[in-house]
Amino acid sequence: MNWMAWTLPTALFFVAVASALLVMIVWELRSPTLTRRGFLPMATTRGDRFFIALLASAFAHIAWLAVSDGPVLIASGLSLMGGFVLMRWG
Repeated sequence: MNWMAWTLPTALFFVAVASALLVMIVWELRSPTLTRRGFLPMATTRGDRFFIALLASAFAHIAWLAVSDGPVLIASGLSLMGGFVLMRWG
């Protein structure tokens, strides 16, 4: 495991993603999802929207690092808000 810089933010990120996946699994078992259409140009399930939100978050962080010297927590906050919008209305 020496190939990766395991800092506290890195570990927290992976713990957060794993926790979110576990919550999604429990949510799916308790309340099976239905395919629906939101503002995305395709019918999606909860898992689809979560995956799209994760991808959008990754791209937002890469873009933030490319164009800004500001703290990455700002990109994380924007990603959380975007993920909420995608999960709710996507």
